[in-house]
Amino acid sequence: MNDAVDALIVDLLNWIGEGSRPYAEVIDAWRTSCPKLPIWEDATDRGFLEQHEGPGAGVRVSVSERGREFLRAASTARARRPALGNQNGTQ
Repeated sequence: MNDAVDALIVDLLNWIGEGSRPYAEVIDAWRTSCPKLPIWEDATDRGFLEQHEGPGAGVRVSVSERGREFLRAASTARARRPALGNQNGTQ
């Protein structure tokens, strides 16, 4: 998968956070008709999101265990990259 899509999926998963958000709110913010950046669809296809019925709250979306693993791996990979400007020992 391409780095831009992965970075946007990380943004989506972080935006949802530890709890859950209403499905309508997530779709309103993240669904796109752009065929090159189908972030919601890619995250769903990869199993990073779960949809569940909240008591009296309608359908809610949360990050799945697989999504949390993806976030941990992305965080570890980001921590291993050199900071911009420090790639050659310069600031």
